[in-house]
Amino acid sequence: MVFIKLPAVMPFFKSTQLTPQCTKLLDVKSQKCGLRHTVYATNGDKYTGEWQNNQKHGTGTQIWKESGASYNGEWKFGKPDGYGNYCVLVSKTKKYMYQYSGNWKNGKKHGYGRYFYDNSAVYEGDWSENHRTGLGKMYYGNGDIYHGEWMMDKCHGKGSLQYANGNWYEGDWQDGKKNGNGKFCYPDKGRIYKGFWVDGVAKCGTLSYFGKDDAPTPTNHPIPQLQLVDMELVLRDAQAANFDQRSKK
Repeated sequence: MVFIKLPAVMPFFKSTQLTPQCTKLLDVKSQKCGLRHTVYATNGDKYTGEWQNNQKHGTGTQIWKESGASYNGEWKFGKPDGYGNYCVLVSKTKKYMYQYSGNWKNGKKHGYGRYFYDNSAVYEGDWSENHRTGLGKMYYGNGDIYHGEWMMDKCHGKGSLQYANGNWYEGDWQDGKKNGNGKFCYPDKGRIYKGFWVDGVAKCGTLSYFGKDDAPTPTNHPIPQLQLVDMELVLRDAQAANFDQRSKK
């Protein structure tokens, strides 16, 4: 019998332990940076575009598997930021439809943009953190058009509302309702009301003729003349009374 002495370490076995330099190099290579082809998430979402430090950064397109919605535009540190278009997938036609086109900040609608609603309504104007805030114009589905100031998705400040039937209101708004001084015109009747409003209801004011000669259906009942010593004083007192009533609520 012949005995053979083997070396302490087999020559064909090599250590698999990575050096710190190799670990750092592999980590850098695994980081997504620059332009990449489509990258799929574990939930099925997919993104095609630019990266920086393993985050969506630059220009790219994201498609969410569950909803089918898509975003195409600018990104910053993993969130929509800059200009971009957000589209939704219509289940009946299986086609994409624009829902929002405009500016974004930190993943929210912010700046100037246009939003398309399901009922054919359209808003175009200023946004702040996903809310209509600032100056904007709203085209309602029934044909009404509001142009003016907004706050937290409600008409708030100065604005005018053009009704589909031709009537219009111009004046103050608060929390989506006529509040404060304003005037309401009835072109078909040839009359205009100027006064004070509270929560959408006219409280006190004056009614006078406005384009009566051109009105298609002017009223046959004349406006009675008020015999007041100081009409403006009466209006101011009525406004003050309404202010006091609102402050007690």
